[in-house]
Amino acid sequence: MVNAPPFEGSSNLRLNQRRAITLRWWLLVAITLAVLSASTLLDIALPRLPMCAVLALMAAFNGYVHWRALTDDPVGAKELFGQLCVDLAALAILLYLSGGAANPLISFLLVPVAVAALSLPGRLTAAIALLAVALYSLLMWRFLPLSVADPERATRMHLAGMWLTFVVSATMIAWFVARMTASIRERDSRLNAAREQALRDERVVALGALAAGAAHELGTPLATMAVVIGELEHETRLDADARDDLALVREQIVLCKGIISSMAARAGTLRPEQVQLQDARVWLEGVRARWHTLRPRATSRLMLDGAAGVPQIVAEATLEQALASLLNNAADASDTEIDIRLDWDESKLRIVITDGGPGFPSQVLRQAGSMPLPTRNGGAGIGLLLAFSAIERLGGRIVLDNPPGGGGLVSIELPIASQTEK
Repeated sequence: MVNAPPFEGSSNLRLNQRRAITLRWWLLVAITLAVLSASTLLDIALPRLPMCAVLALMAAFNGYVHWRALTDDPVGAKELFGQLCVDLAALAILLYLSGGAANPLISFLLVPVAVAALSLPGRLTAAIALLAVALYSLLMWRFLPLSVADPERATRMHLAGMWLTFVVSATMIAWFVARMTASIRERDSRLNAAREQALRDERVVALGALAAGAAHELGTPLATMAVVIGELEHETRLDADARDDLALVREQIVLCKGIISSMAARAGTLRPEQVQLQDARVWLEGVRARWHTLRPRATSRLMLDGAAGVPQIVAEATLEQALASLLNNAADASDTEIDIRLDWDESKLRIVITDGGPGFPSQVLRQAGSMPLPTRNGGAGIGLLLAFSAIERLGGRIVLDNPPGGGGLVSIELPIASQTEK
């Protein structure tokens, strides 16, 4: 059968097809038990041989559909439509052999209609509904009557059968609808997350454009500052402390020029096959050393808590910038030593930064990573937004917390598997 393009995505159709397979197994079990026990429990003579033959064919058909659902073949709306047509035809044959429209199990014809309404486009759903109505109408005229000697007993059995049919149909339809509703909610949740990610990416792109322009414009004032520092260094009246301060300022100017010069070279030029893998400890020590060059008055200590065998990490510039931004926030929030802890397990690499400051404000804990935040004494401006974007792009996440002992805690988690792939 040729598959038509699915109207709501092949993944949703595949999921609905698997649910239809489960419903079909349930129906086959229920009808088989009813056919085998009718003569003993209800004293009704049914044509067992043809009915069991139909049930066997349906079981084989469902087994084939179940096997095909386990493969990666795409599922089309027309394919599911054909399966539901087979279900209706098989149910109609079983009902024809067991009293037609007078059989209380006639309501089972609604189950394929419900599945179609929740899974197929309107045109195919209407076709399933019309087929069910046509089969019901035909069974009112053409059927093999059931032979029941006692009319009162026949009425009681019919009412009991109608109750049983209602219970089974309501249970199956509610199960299917509940699963579909859960899938819709999950899909909506993913769409909302993707929408928020797109909005955040737009903010990051806008910040990147502003940063590129700012980097271009900063070249002139930095050059002017370098000239002024050079002239001040020739002053003979300056004492040793002032000359040390000038040397520090000149060093910072050189670092700023180096950062600006490397921005264009590093942005967007590193392809996946060109990434460099580094020992995570060596990389983190290098980042820490470069950060201390920019923040010479800040103090920190590095601790390793992982098992043997330090994993490797992709030495991306955006990851280093994210970590430097978080370290800057920690240094701004606290005058005490910053603890940097590196640990790992089989699946994740963690970098935990702890400071002795007042902790994160509630606004930062709620909105960090989703939008730029107002600059505070403790940091948490656009740096957190960029850090969240960089870490999540690498498949990791950032967790902010205020530990019971005070201070602020930032935990960076990165999947080791994605970090070791070239």
